[in-house]
Amino acid sequence: MQEGFRKIAKISLVLVYLVIAAGAIVRMTGSGMGCPDWPKCFGYYIPPTETAQLQWQPDREFKKGQVIIVDRTLQVAKVDFKTGNEYTDQNWELYTKHDYAIFNPWHTWIEFINRLFGALAGLGTLVLAVFSLGFWKKRKKITLLSWLVVFAMGFQGWLGATVVYSVLAPAKITIHMIMALFIVALLTYLIYTTRKSSESLVYERGLFVWLLAAFAATVIQIILGTQVRHLVDEQVDRVGYDARHLWLSNFDWTFYVHRSFSIAVVLLNLFLAWRIYKHRLGFTKINWVLLLLGIEVLTGVGMYYLDFPFATQPLHLIIASLLFGVQYYLVMEVFGAKKNPKISPTV
Repeated sequence: MQEGFRKIAKISLVLVYLVIAAGAIVRMTGSGMGCPDWPKCFGYYIPPTETAQLQWQPDREFKKGQVIIVDRTLQVAKVDFKTGNEYTDQNWELYTKHDYAIFNPWHTWIEFINRLFGALAGLGTLVLAVFSLGFWKKRKKITLLSWLVVFAMGFQGWLGATVVYSVLAPAKITIHMIMALFIVALLTYLIYTTRKSSESLVYERGLFVWLLAAFAATVIQIILGTQVRHLVDEQVDRVGYDARHLWLSNFDWTFYVHRSFSIAVVLLNLFLAWRIYKHRLGFTKINWVLLLLGIEVLTGVGMYYLDFPFATQPLHLIIASLLFGVQYYLVMEVFGAKKNPKISPTV
């Protein structure tokens, strides 16, 4: 049962990362308002593909909640009805969550696919929670944390709705990202706690403190990165999508701290790797940390010096979230080695 649970947890984690990747693509393409309502998209379970579907037409049947665009406003059908020969306000009400009323089929479907991935990840975590009931008698913590993941996914969905209703407010986007990382942490812990114990891990005095510092630095970098991304979005709105060489101009201190702090993150992790390699401690996840850090630095350098090559923005965010997950797993491995004297003699 434990191995089956672990496989489902890994699948759920992959699905959550797919949601993060889809969200990064949504931001790269500016598709965040592709669906102006939530959870449906223009009031449809399957969103429209052409403008005509969102225009009033005579002798057409509308379902309650379906949306049309009238004079740059969203109008929502109050009831199921069939239109007559002329448009009237009788069966329509103004959508009041926000006043964004633009339809772009590409943006709509990119955002819709993002939501589909979210629903699929939610289903995966629900299956995991149901499966976790088998641990209730002996390991209640696994069951409780598994159901916490389900509630966290529901809360994340609600946060997604508030992001849409706020027309992509930066603070809410940041909270949305932090919540995604919290879910990653929960799933990573469940994967770790159901592993088979390893006898090859050795703890060295002080290693855990340094690792915590490196992990905290990564979290700070991710938060700063979301703020920098918002500044980039503002620049895109100001100078246009084609003027990429101007996207990083006129930035405030956040960008420069984010760029400079990356040096500290790299040096901390190189120091950790040196200690692990030198004393043969067996924490091989540090290799993944260094690889992901290398890719992260390259994408950051590419965005700054090469004017945002294609896909570097979403890749930068995806790699950061993967780095978070691997570092968190490494933190738990080192903490476990520190606690267990049988597999972790002090060097």
